[in-house]
Amino acid sequence: MKAIKLFCLISAVLIFVISVLFFGWWAMKDHFVFGDGRFDQVRWITARATDEAPCYRGDMAQDLKQRVLLRGMPRQSATILLGRPTWEDHGQIEYELGTCLWREYGLRLYFDENDRLIRSRIVQH
Repeated sequence: MKAIKLFCLISAVLIFVISVLFFGWWAMKDHFVFGDGRFDQVRWITARATDEAPCYRGDMAQDLKQRVLLRGMPRQSATILLGRPTWEDHGQIEYELGTCLWREYGLRLYFDENDRLIRSRIVQH
């Protein structure tokens, strides 16, 4: 009986530790995957994927989301700043970030009916 209680206690602690590690990683994953590089317009527009840098725009994505692409920004200003999008649809445009951590990612921008930026987010394909 004592061995069963000890096993249950160790299992519960192990599950707790694994859960904390997993959810901690999940919360910080964008920072780990994309880094914290500053946005550089020339580098953004001219960037191309290479074997050495498959995530060729990823390091600028967080800075764009947090500092550059502000809510209410006109769609035209965003496209002047970032260049021609990889994909566009009514109310949304997306820019390819490259292959980051074995997955294809993009930076998607959402606009309201007045073509004002509502939000931006990193999407996985």
